[in-house]
Amino acid sequence: MNDTVRTLLEHRTVRSFTGKPVSEDVMQTLFEVARRTATAAFYQGFHIIRVKDPKIREVLHEASTQPYVGGSKGELLVFVADVYRNAKIREEAGLEPGPEEWATLYNLAQLDAALAAQSVVVAAESLGLGTVYLGSINRQRPQVAEALGLPERTAVVFGLLIGHPEKVPAEQKPRIPLELLVSVDTYRPAQDYHARLAAYDREVQAYYGTREENSREDTFTNHIEANFGAGGAEQAPMLEFLHGAKLALRDRP
Repeated sequence: MNDTVRTLLEHRTVRSFTGKPVSEDVMQTLFEVARRTATAAFYQGFHIIRVKDPKIREVLHEASTQPYVGGSKGELLVFVADVYRNAKIREEAGLEPGPEEWATLYNLAQLDAALAAQSVVVAAESLGLGTVYLGSINRQRPQVAEALGLPERTAVVFGLLIGHPEKVPAEQKPRIPLELLVSVDTYRPAQDYHARLAAYDREVQAYYGTREENSREDTFTNHIEANFGAGGAEQAPMLEFLHGAKLALRDRP
């Protein structure tokens, strides 16, 4: 056990922040942490947009429908899968288009953005800040892309809100047991997931029933049965948007 491991194990999503701004020194440190994150094939295929314009933030607020995205509390970052930069480098060198239209390279850019964001989350939480990922802003991909001025061959992966916590949740949301997350050598499907998850379901039910805010009656398996694929961002027409942005158009020939 060390401070890094302790920070990771104590992760909690924070959705309410004070009006105290995050210092510019801390923000630049977080950007440097993102820059130093591992990257697929050294392509560095991500871009971070720091949203400071209240009008743009309101677009993201409306897209997400989450109340804590609105207003001015916390730093709002948007992590973008960026194939545009490398496509322009190739174009300036006189190379014919090709790889920038492959779905695999868009996938690598998504991975780079996600890795950079998680590095920022760990660094921010180690400094006593709170964080919340915002996949919900993808409910309205075209509007968000227009507000952020995204060029072709880019796409938002998610947003991230960082700030001084108004209140850190006392409870920590339970996670799936390790025996259903980790296998040795080959994937080991369970014969009856409901039976294997029965104890976990009781743990999740107790968590929802006793947490301080937004308590409810629910279990993990019920959550999957009722909500899997039902969210606004999950139902947004992703392929249509990506094709319009000249991303993930085809597999490698």
